Amino acid sequence: MSAAENLDPAPEVLLDIQNVSLSFGGVKAIRDVSFNINKGEIRAIIGPNGAGKTSMLNVINGFYHPQEGTITYKGTARHDMRPHVAATQGISRTFQNVALFRGMSTLDNIITGRTLKMNKGLFWHLFRFGPAEKEELEHREFVEHIIDFLQIQAIRRTPVGRLPYGLQKRVELGRALAAEPELLLLDEPMAGMNLEEKEDMSRYVLEVNDQFGTTIALIEHDMGVVMDLSDRVVVLDHGEKIADGTPNEVKSNQDVIDAYLGVAH
Repeated sequence: MSAAENLDPAPEVLLDIQNVSLSFGGVKAIRDVSFNINKGEIRAIIGPNGAGKTSMLNVINGFYHPQEGTITYKGTARHDMRPHVAATQGISRTFQNVALFRGMSTLDNIITGRTLKMNKGLFWHLFRFGPAEKEELEHREFVEHIIDFLQIQAIRRTPVGRLPYGLQKRVELGRALAAEPELLLLDEPMAGMNLEEKEDMSRYVLEVNDQFGTTIALIEHDMGVVMDLSDRVVVLDHGEKIADGTPNEVKSNQDVIDAYLGVAH
């Protein structure tokens, strides 16, 4: 066997971002940023406050449209992607601030993540008749699988507004998983959690990646979490990319150290 045959195959790129810039009036949120996300990896996007991390996630799922650059998803260049179109193509996300229907139960919140998977029209679902009833039962079965996976059976009928913050974040993860995403965007999934809750959420992130084969891009401020979970890390500061590599490479990068210590540019 030749040396070339011994080499691991190049990873498949799921999302490729090239020279993306995003401005709001005179404010540059993202400046000529390029990086990619490989299929099956956990890719962290980190940086100080105001670095452009959430703006980047909003670009990826089509909420913002960059003025410059190209975004290629599953080998196809995207133009003016909208969030609902991104969702139909397998991109799902959670948010910095929990965005759930507080008066609805855990079960009902998670099943809203199946909406784009439902083929029967509103008329059928209003009356839960015939084909719509069969379809709803199939979707509920999938949602129950998510509930079991996240170990939230005890709160399946509880209105999410009554739940502690850590459990609300888990329900939001469940709703994102209900869409069966190929690419899952997690915006600060550990924010506001205590140590035990962070450990639980970290375990679920790893299991989603391992058991479901879901590619994950996450924003997170807890560097211990980032270093433990991520395969690769891209670092933004003031909208610019200052580092990109493995966790070990990034944490020893002087530009990254300076950015987190607040050293003046």
